[in-house]
Amino acid sequence: MNPLWIVAAFVFGTASSRIGLTPLVGYLIAGFVLSSFGVEGSETLGKIADAGVTLLLFSIGLKLKLKSLARPEVWAGATIHMLITVAVFGAGIWILGVSGMPYFNLLSWQTAILIAFALSFSSTVFAVKVLEEKKEMASRHTATAIGILIMQDIIAVVFLAASAGKLPSPWAAALAICLIAIRPLLTMFMGRCGHGELLMLFGILMTFAGYSSFEMVELKGDLGALVFGMLLATHPKATELSNRLLGFKDLFLVGFFLNIGISATPTLASIMIAFLLALAMPVKTALFFVILTRFKLRARTSLLASLSLANYSEFGLIVGSIVVASGWMSSDWLVTIAIALSITFILAVPLNSAAHNIYAYSSDFLKRFETKKRLHEDEPVETGDAEIAIFGMGDVGTSAYEEMRRRYGDVLVGLDFSSDTVEGHRKLGRNVIYADAEDSDFWERVDPAKSRVQLVMLALPDLNAAIFAIRQMNQKGYQGQIVASVRYEDEINVLKKEGIDAAYSLYEEAGVGFANHVCAYTDYCKLQDAGLKS
Repeated sequence: MNPLWIVAAFVFGTASSRIGLTPLVGYLIAGFVLSSFGVEGSETLGKIADAGVTLLLFSIGLKLKLKSLARPEVWAGATIHMLITVAVFGAGIWILGVSGMPYFNLLSWQTAILIAFALSFSSTVFAVKVLEEKKEMASRHTATAIGILIMQDIIAVVFLAASAGKLPSPWAAALAICLIAIRPLLTMFMGRCGHGELLMLFGILMTFAGYSSFEMVELKGDLGALVFGMLLATHPKATELSNRLLGFKDLFLVGFFLNIGISATPTLASIMIAFLLALAMPVKTALFFVILTRFKLRARTSLLASLSLANYSEFGLIVGSIVVASGWMSSDWLVTIAIALSITFILAVPLNSAAHNIYAYSSDFLKRFETKKRLHEDEPVETGDAEIAIFGMGDVGTSAYEEMRRRYGDVLVGLDFSSDTVEGHRKLGRNVIYADAEDSDFWERVDPAKSRVQLVMLALPDLNAAIFAIRQMNQKGYQGQIVASVRYEDEINVLKKEGIDAAYSLYEEAGVGFANHVCAYTDYCKLQDAGLKS
């Protein structure tokens, strides 16, 4: 492995994070810089990149529910968007060619359609990486976006099979039957792996078992990793396994973004054409937004999902390489597509980072696109007579809910942006509703003059989500108290500047809580205290 890759990734990743961008933008730029100095990729870097994508898809599978793919906005939305995008982009590229524009004038209409097809895909790697960093993997808009990305992956498998002139092996059906049969065995092994490195090794084994088994029956190996993850998604340890693989996945994905940048050697002409292709990014995003709102999604859900799907996909490079290999276009176009892909990555990062603020400022306009009828999970919600509101009903929020209910009775309401989480709590008798702390619409529906909420407890995993919620409450005139849990000490001062009344450090206070628990349930503290008094 070339040490320059690691140095460049660290330097540019750090610089990118220092100016408020995600480090992956820095990794892309590092690749371009290395390429400009003549540093080339290698088979090793390619394998690292492929391993990152495979682990990513397995992790997605661990969090995926099949019912999410059956939603009309997912399977129909993805298909309609792709058809319209191919038609519109293909016509645009062909018109540029007919007008005599350099590079474009050498393309046939068939090649124009193939390039448009390549640009119609969105990057699974990028979208999931950004949504994970924002701690929004359980949200409604993430479920919609990932469902669409998986539908695109299925279409990609069909295209690759067709371009190779071959269909999946007849053994593919036998593999499907075999997977259904051995699923109970796999879940049993997973349950007996404990909580340490054995569980992590089991995850890696399942990832590459899925990849290899699908490759053997002439299906896309990455799809196999996704399917194996889905087989284990309902296991109680699925989230724990995903967290165990997080470090490996993130490390290998550094190689993926480096590989994209280092594979392209930009020229002035390719850069100009890439920027021209990137100008179509708003059209692609707007089309997603309009289609999703037609399927009765709220404007907010549609916007957040659309922004995460705004960029081009690494699959465009695969399509481009096939077209180049077939002699239908020059290899310069492959470089151009790689640069356009990178540009959309860079543009999409700040858009996704500011997505909630963008909606808050433009919600009045965007709501005009909503249909009159709402989906069940998007109906307006109210806090009722609750005096205490807890945002984020994960482990911390749930524990806080139970303790406050023990002390003060049923005067609480829990709020979470995961419909599955809400459903699970309701089955256990907790008053939990579907709502998002970063949803400006929710805060508009809460009238401080009518609401009885006197205490808001923020048990949110993301600092930015907590900041947004605090600012929204202040803007709406909330007069009660606000407290928040934090994971890191430096976050306490940030939240106090925003006006919270108190902050609870999870890691620092965990030891204090443990000590209090010991004193409450053992005789040691009582005996020691008695000895001191005597």
